[in-house]
Amino acid sequence: MSGDKKKVMIVDDNITNLTACKVALSGEYAVLPAPSGEKMFKLLERITPDLFLLDVEMPDMSGYEIIRIIKDNPVLADIPVIFLTAMSDFGNELEGLSLGAVDYITKPFSPPLLAKRIAVHLQIEAQKQLVKEQKKQLEYYVNNLEHMVEEKTHTILELQRAIFNLLAEVVEYRDYETGGHVARTSMYIELMLDELLKRDIYADEIRSWDRQFVILSSQLHDIGKVAIPDSILLKPAKLTPEEFEEMKKHTTYGAKMIERIEDNTAERKFIEHAKIMALCHHEWWNGKGYPQKLESINIPLQGRIMAIADVYDALITARPYKEAFSHKQAVEIIERESGTHFDPLIVEVFSAISASFEEILHKS
Repeated sequence: MSGDKKKVMIVDDNITNLTACKVALSGEYAVLPAPSGEKMFKLLERITPDLFLLDVEMPDMSGYEIIRIIKDNPVLADIPVIFLTAMSDFGNELEGLSLGAVDYITKPFSPPLLAKRIAVHLQIEAQKQLVKEQKKQLEYYVNNLEHMVEEKTHTILELQRAIFNLLAEVVEYRDYETGGHVARTSMYIELMLDELLKRDIYADEIRSWDRQFVILSSQLHDIGKVAIPDSILLKPAKLTPEEFEEMKKHTTYGAKMIERIEDNTAERKFIEHAKIMALCHHEWWNGKGYPQKLESINIPLQGRIMAIADVYDALITARPYKEAFSHKQAVEIIERESGTHFDPLIVEVFSAISASFEEILHKS
């Protein structure tokens, strides 16, 4: 067992599942399989893993029972737990998350996706530990060595940027039809922020934001899609009304995921814009959007800006069920929906700089 590899402990009473997980993960991780909770706790007497992957339904000790014991143990409590289960009921997932799990993956799973989601949670855990240590150092030196404060702050920002980028990659890894969407929408957001300030539109509110956090946060507007079943997210055809209702839930799923990050960090400013964008980027100016049916300026400004960037990129991107619209057609559609779908003032700004949107499109 390589000492350089992160250790993933897998607990499942089904030997086929244990084998499948080991095959999927052994290239990147030191895999510690256990066929029961009892065997797992025996292993823990001599090995501490970096992450637990637990089946929920097991005959002697369920995954829920195991996580309660783990979370009551100070040595194990901070180790991330992911549930791997055949159950797809959202209530069961909420129960697992309320007990302290960081994720919930349904079987049968995609091996690359399983590995990627484990990488995300290990990276988040590593970032949390690094931030804790760096904050201790900053508190010690802050009064005497200002340049060290600046250096450490920069390091924290870079770590946060890395987390944003990694989470955004997970979304695009799953929703491969929208490749490049995250990067392009971030650039669109930056363009619109510049022009809104230039024209003194919503300028006071925008100046109150940390600009780099807003742009970074835009990358997570679709993070909730990781909770949408593959059968819907990757469907090579137009969704049924029922499927579309499930797809719409990616807004609330995304907000809940970001709330879980907030709950585990004392510094929340860097993530607050991400939650707003994830929840509100499908709200409509006339109140006919989702999930909250907010109207007009009751929609947070971040959501109103993100809505235009998101829709523009969706229009100019080909999907299995539609051809890509031209830049001109996309601009005309957005202008036509000014005052219904979109904030009229932001549409005016978009129209004025739409040529720059097209430049980004051709460069991507």
